[in-house]
Amino acid sequence: MQNLELIGGGIVVALVVGGILWVVALKRGKKKGSATSNALASNLNIEKAKADIILNSIADGVVVIDDQQMIRLFNPGASSITGFSREEAEGLDWRAIFKFMDAKGEVVLEENSPFRKAITAGQTVHDDKAILVSKSKNNVATTFSVSPLKEAEKTTGLVGIFRDVSQERAEETQRAEFISTASHEMRTPVAAIEGYLSLALNERVATVDTRAKEYLQKAHASTQHLGQLFQDLLTSAKAEDGRLTNHPQAIELGAFLEQLSEDLRFTAQKKNLFTEYIIGNNAVIDASSPIQAGSTAHPATVRPLYYAIADPDRLREVITNLFDNACKYTDQGKITLGLTGNDSIAQIYIRDTGHGIPPEDIGHLFQKFYRVDNSATRTIGGTGLGLFICRKIIELYQGRIWVESQVDKGSTFYINLPRLTSQRAEELIAQESGQGSPLAATTTAASASSTTPATAQTEVAA
Repeated sequence: MQNLELIGGGIVVALVVGGILWVVALKRGKKKGSATSNALASNLNIEKAKADIILNSIADGVVVIDDQQMIRLFNPGASSITGFSREEAEGLDWRAIFKFMDAKGEVVLEENSPFRKAITAGQTVHDDKAILVSKSKNNVATTFSVSPLKEAEKTTGLVGIFRDVSQERAEETQRAEFISTASHEMRTPVAAIEGYLSLALNERVATVDTRAKEYLQKAHASTQHLGQLFQDLLTSAKAEDGRLTNHPQAIELGAFLEQLSEDLRFTAQKKNLFTEYIIGNNAVIDASSPIQAGSTAHPATVRPLYYAIADPDRLREVITNLFDNACKYTDQGKITLGLTGNDSIAQIYIRDTGHGIPPEDIGHLFQKFYRVDNSATRTIGGTGLGLFICRKIIELYQGRIWVESQVDKGSTFYINLPRLTSQRAEELIAQESGQGSPLAATTTAASASSTTPATAQTEVAA
């Protein structure tokens, strides 16, 4: 397939091969050079035939749009996915063919389509969750990659590559449903086993000798680990498909974390690790010794209030997971739980002096089932689901979680949440007291209150 046009006495031929636009310019030769021109034209016809074969063979859809928004190329793959034939599509405005829906079944506005985004951004746009409405009005799960075509820095058209991923998405859904169902069904017998083992270890209920007690304790610990695995699988499945139980409300993070730090310090004491809790630049929890960790350093210190929207139970789950990990991978030193921020962001951080994370693993750390493969992780164990769940929870509140680390020096995990003004927080708290926890209102408030994105990667100062 090709596009021919005369420009300045030459012929520009555009060939699309696998999403790559090849442009060949032929200058019109003088009569004495006609043989050379004929040879080039012959070669060009050969390349065109190759491009036709490729475009007609691939299952991916390929579409080329000109600067007038008209479709100039529409391969068989595009016809198969959209339901429109080449004859129907070519020459039409792309908006007549490509209509999109979101996951809730609502029409996606033109400015949010991958084509318009590519024009606006002036660069390639990828959309892995596009839902295309076909000619027969079926919703087709697709992935799109749209790139602008430029000439002298001016966008002269678009080339789009798209693929039907309906089968893959259906299989993903089936796998998620299986994991969810299996995890839920297995929790009951595991809980029963754990209960009976607890009774067997209760000296007021049963009498066992020392060796039997040791065996029962190991069995009880293994059962608890298995139960946690099933719980993590169930939680991750719910997080993926948006079924995670969530009751967001306005909370003051300073008081919330101070209370939580009192509980967390006992985990650190089991390994003789120092702990401290810092708000802004003020140490609220002293780190002078494992035993004294948890004492109030400055009970009368006036500190800033950091309000945010979150479910307290879910946020506690995230902080506890990060703190437990810090303790697991720290042999000696200190664990710091901190809170800081600016006018629009509240930032929580957990810093340790542990093993650290290799640079090549950091980018994958929050992926499902990913674990750093080294001697420390192999002996400690884990499911590779904890950080994935943490990321999913924080994203519920328009926040972001990431890590900075150096091998053998330690790691710092950061959480940015949109910060509420005290006035807005008091309004929401009063509303919650009178009407329960209004999910829609609080979620909207969290989004609207942040004038600076909570995804900033730099540490903020109070």
